[in-house]
Amino acid sequence: MVLVLVTFVAAACTRTSNPVAKTSPTPTAAPAHLTWTDCGSGFQCATVQAPLDYAHPDSGTIGIAISRKPATDPTRRIGSVLTNPGGPGASGIQFLRGEVGAMANLNTRFDLIGFDPRGIGQSAPVRCLSGPQEDVFNALDPVFDDPQEKQAGIQADQTFAAGCKQMSGQVLPFVDTISAARDMDVIRAALGDQKLTYLGFSYGTFLGENYAHLFPTHVRALALDGVIDPTLSPNDLLYAQLVGFEQNLQAFLADCRARKAASTPCGYAQSGDPGTKLMNLMTRLDSTPMTVGGRSLTRALAVIGVLTPLYDPSTWSYLDQALTQADRGDGTLLLRFSDLYLGRNADGTYDNQTDANVAVNCDDRPVPTDVAAYDALGPKFAAASPLFGPAFQYSNLVCAYWPVKPVGVVGPLTADGAPPILLVGGTGDPATPYSWAQAANQQIVGSVLLTRDGNGHVSYDKSSCAKQLIDAYLIDLSLPAAGTVCK
Repeated sequence: MVLVLVTFVAAACTRTSNPVAKTSPTPTAAPAHLTWTDCGSGFQCATVQAPLDYAHPDSGTIGIAISRKPATDPTRRIGSVLTNPGGPGASGIQFLRGEVGAMANLNTRFDLIGFDPRGIGQSAPVRCLSGPQEDVFNALDPVFDDPQEKQAGIQADQTFAAGCKQMSGQVLPFVDTISAARDMDVIRAALGDQKLTYLGFSYGTFLGENYAHLFPTHVRALALDGVIDPTLSPNDLLYAQLVGFEQNLQAFLADCRARKAASTPCGYAQSGDPGTKLMNLMTRLDSTPMTVGGRSLTRALAVIGVLTPLYDPSTWSYLDQALTQADRGDGTLLLRFSDLYLGRNADGTYDNQTDANVAVNCDDRPVPTDVAAYDALGPKFAAASPLFGPAFQYSNLVCAYWPVKPVGVVGPLTADGAPPILLVGGTGDPATPYSWAQAANQQIVGSVLLTRDGNGHVSYDKSSCAKQLIDAYLIDLSLPAAGTVCK
């Protein structure tokens, strides 16, 4: 079964009713000693030891992999800025290597710090399936057209959950976001910073919200871009995303139609309406997957292939190419987009972002355990998005079979006692809808909301205005005026 499209977004639950979340904001551990080693391209790497189980800190530790790009102007160095790209499941170490150039202004005054949260990347990664097993899991039709497909989907989810327990049982109960937020405080102390400066994207904003809730007096500055609303249930989160991705899809299709006869025409509009052709393509793939080399482009993989470029309008031209090629019987580019999203490597192995995404989400918040609750979502989801709705209707069902009891509940996360926090939301963000940033702005007293007017997920890489204001806040603690809008 195709995974929920929150692969780049958070599970939305809070721990306001969890005793762990109400502990006083004291250090979670004595500052660790860091041994830095050169790991290429100007980066240094180290491992921070943190308690595996914060409720029983003497029961063992977990190694949290971190990386550092030292400040380029050490005489004006402020400290460290911790970063997280989201997911849950994305490697913060890989992210920082790829984005360090875009953060050159911050890097002048700060050491840039990337880390792989527990269960992810190099930090005791959760594993649930082998590469061939994951190929089957991802390709399985998520639209249950008959009882046989439905049973196959349920069985696949049960097998996935059982595989996680078998392959990662020791770490599986402890990859929740609240524990990862506590790890951030261990990292802060190990780096020698009295207070945390943090730039988090997408799911990374949920990490930041939890950190501010747990350690409000340890906050120097938190910039949260692509904000999660922690008061929404898993299926309500998913519904809001379906609406957002459908809006971005329709914007792409409208742009494609408008450019049918332009100097740089949209190829997919040259032989029929692109929206009609897209739905017809999915119908064909449902009955007859497209051969791509030695693999098959199924409807499940094609849906992911369409969704991936919708994260950024600058990649819409590639979506046009992918669909134009598929119209001619070549599914190579759609499959590549799907592989990129799902973390599939050219040799058929996978990184662990899919496994970790499910593990963190399922650890974080409860979901309905009765299949009937997911059956009931059908009409609403299909109305929100005829393409994405049916494909993601049962995405959260895998957590119904999870071998670990979720530790969180749905509710607001406050940050009383923290300095003002900067929240950033895009009006057309498909993965973290703008309404989520507005809701968090109401929940976090003293927070300031910066708005970017436009499509695409997160704002730091899509608006020079937003980047300048975020950098100014992190460097000088100067907040934009309430109501500021960037184009």
